[in-house]
Amino acid sequence: MNARQKTIGVWLGWVAFLLAMTAYLTHRWRGPDRTAFLPGPTSHGHYQIELACNACHTPWMGVKEKACLDCHGAELKAANDSHPKSKFTDPRNADRLQVLAADNCLTCHKEHVPERTRAMGVMLPDDYCYRCHQETVKERPSHKDYAFNSCATAGCHNYHDNTALYEDFLVKHLDEPKTKSAPRVATRALLAFLNESERWPKKPALTAAEHDAPAPVRADQETLHAWATTSHARAGVNCSDCHLVPDAQSKTKRWSDKLDHTACATCHKDEVGGFLAGKHGMRLAQGLPPMRPALARQPMRREAAHRELSCTSCHGSHEFDSRRAAVESCLACHNDSHSLAYKNSPHFALWAAETKGAAPAGSGVSCATCHLPRQQSATDGVTRVLVEHNQNANLRPNEKMVRSVCLDCHGLGFTLDALADPALVRANFTGLPARHVESLDLAARRLLETQSKQTKP
Repeated sequence: MNARQKTIGVWLGWVAFLLAMTAYLTHRWRGPDRTAFLPGPTSHGHYQIELACNACHTPWMGVKEKACLDCHGAELKAANDSHPKSKFTDPRNADRLQVLAADNCLTCHKEHVPERTRAMGVMLPDDYCYRCHQETVKERPSHKDYAFNSCATAGCHNYHDNTALYEDFLVKHLDEPKTKSAPRVATRALLAFLNESERWPKKPALTAAEHDAPAPVRADQETLHAWATTSHARAGVNCSDCHLVPDAQSKTKRWSDKLDHTACATCHKDEVGGFLAGKHGMRLAQGLPPMRPALARQPMRREAAHRELSCTSCHGSHEFDSRRAAVESCLACHNDSHSLAYKNSPHFALWAAETKGAAPAGSGVSCATCHLPRQQSATDGVTRVLVEHNQNANLRPNEKMVRSVCLDCHGLGFTLDALADPALVRANFTGLPARHVESLDLAARRLLETQSKQTKP
């Protein structure tokens, strides 16, 4: 073999290798497992959707800030973001940009660099507040003994969401008791809402004998009884209202025994929207297969590892038991210390009393009470109590729970102390806080100083 033939052989070998690698990578890219393309581990907040690369990345252009705001913009707006982009694009603050270019999400948050990324996906050193707020020690002597990396300590300051931590709010809630005299959470009233809105026409209640499942479909008596005892039947929601789904090919509707969240969204649009934004449904929102406990980073029960999460995973297929969904469905998967401690906690004792009819409605505290809280929402021009199915709305940092959850039952001071105590959180709030957050003390002292100055001649 002469030199020319050897050269051609080498080139053909390289071409064959490149074609094989291209075919392999194309298969991996289009297939279910794209982990080979990840440049590094993804943060706790995004790992579920790490294979939906286009959710964050624009081809050939990297990550655009718009991708961050598409998911988090509404939350920042609702929180009245205390560090909005406008603060840093204001020419009066141009000098601050030289210190920290915080006019872009990517300045502070990075993915795939675990050696630099801390909680909440923040990759800056934990004394970043000091870079812009060095004058605080001079202006507020009360802060002179605090470390420069303690600003974001639970109960003090939150970079984006200070809705439960700003000074006026603290002053408003001074001297509140640990537990309020009549602690209650809002009562759901979906049926009354549907009767007032135009989303669902009023229909008479149905009995098991009035089901409209077609003859070829086997509707056993147990299933019919489960459906007939629910609010669905009382609202006139028949089998066909859920099981007839659009057929893209025939442009008509066909019967389906296997339903997903899109069927629920017909009446529960807001709840499904929260589900898709939260931990349970965010994969579905990105076109990925459903979340399974086996994929979770938190401890989960082994027997639940391969359950696919959907609306019916928690609510059931026909009984739609909201009480089961509020506790038992959670504990069927979650196996962390906080969850395991729940049934020995004072919160569970309150829940057990309510479910037995021994305590008023709304006095019990279930898993959902805190992690899927009830809140008022205006929909179709009607105000109603909505269950927020997006756990991310108040999960991390946990101070976000203060207004939407804790203050329904507890005073602000006790709440901040409890949320700042990791051991108490792990014990599901069995006992009293072992830590004390000084935020209210500082606010009370500053209030007295202000009042004293105003009364001086």
